[in-house]
Amino acid sequence: MQHHPFEDVRVEGHLIDSGIVSEVMDHIVAMGGEFETLSFDVGRTNEDVSVATLRVRAETRELLDEILVAISEHGAVVCEPRDARFAPAPRDGVFPQDFYSTTNLETDVRIGGSWVRVANPEMDLGVRVDPLARTADAIPMADVREGELYVVGHDGIRVHPQERPRTSQAFEFMASAVSSEKPKAQVVAEVARMLRETRDAGHQIIAVVGPAVVHTGAAEHLARLVELGYVSVLFGGNAVAVHDIEAAMFGTSLGVSLSEGTPIHGGHQHHLRAINAVRGHGSIAAAVAAGDITRGLMHTLVKTGTPFVLAGSIRDDGPLPDVITDAMEAQRAMREYAQCAGACLMLSTMLHSIATGNMLPASVTTVCVDINPAVVTKLADRGSWQTIGVVTDVGLFLEQLAAELDG
Repeated sequence: MQHHPFEDVRVEGHLIDSGIVSEVMDHIVAMGGEFETLSFDVGRTNEDVSVATLRVRAETRELLDEILVAISEHGAVVCEPRDARFAPAPRDGVFPQDFYSTTNLETDVRIGGSWVRVANPEMDLGVRVDPLARTADAIPMADVREGELYVVGHDGIRVHPQERPRTSQAFEFMASAVSSEKPKAQVVAEVARMLRETRDAGHQIIAVVGPAVVHTGAAEHLARLVELGYVSVLFGGNAVAVHDIEAAMFGTSLGVSLSEGTPIHGGHQHHLRAINAVRGHGSIAAAVAAGDITRGLMHTLVKTGTPFVLAGSIRDDGPLPDVITDAMEAQRAMREYAQCAGACLMLSTMLHSIATGNMLPASVTTVCVDINPAVVTKLADRGSWQTIGVVTDVGLFLEQLAAELDG
């Protein structure tokens, strides 16, 4: 490939610790290109960064461009960068052809010879630019408006890779679906330490919650975390709120007694009666104010003024009046909190956890707890080095976490 097209790229950071440079090299070779290491300056201390310069070759310019796009997601930037190219959106809700699709990493675009940070990093969006104001924003497809300028191609893009911390924060505790073994103490302690640091730094903590939290009797432990200030906003669906309110009104979840663990005669109607009661008041907060809901997770959220976003589903009963049934509106409501988050607890809900994970910047420390290893693996694979995966019963985990934080 001696006479084939080439570009010199620069990669900077803790390249060896984070494995960044090896990932760049692997991508080049896997995609059919070649590289030559022009220089590699290794940082002398833990604080010093390393810098590598590689010459990347490919048989065609088209393949070279594909390789450059792939390795840009690992922080590789051409040594002589060009300004980003822009094109207008042809109509509402439609990106221009060849639009740049974002990652959830911090990203810059080059406008008029200098780099501009893209606001609100999130995966699978477009980058809207205002060349005169020198601003760049990540925008969902549904929010595109005709005539707005969006980045196209890969020129003038600089991605800041998420680096692996020298002391790893990723833990995984594997347990079988029938095991009653409790999570390892060091995992709970690590999560508790992270939540304390996030709260004390004034950053928001999102709790993404599935109905299993109620079914396992763990809602009271999560409510305690709310009272202690470790939950800034709750994301969930109709089900978690319905079954928590059912538990508060009837002492059952899905008609099963939470105290006895046995089905109650006529209990299959309880969730519908709970929904009907709240709909009669017009909102969960109104039902709390009227004294119909006197305990539980939703009661605690209302009493503490902690916001919640309930995103609807086609299968919902009712739903509760607080549920947002328009999926795009629910996305917008969640996105507002996701962009301000410092940490996120994903508690036994695959649907809402994946949705939230898609909205979070890579810098947000994420804890995923689920009895199903596939859920934890799927979310960890899409996340960053800050992901903590815990495969265990969510009830046991929340009980120990609340005890650790309330100690």
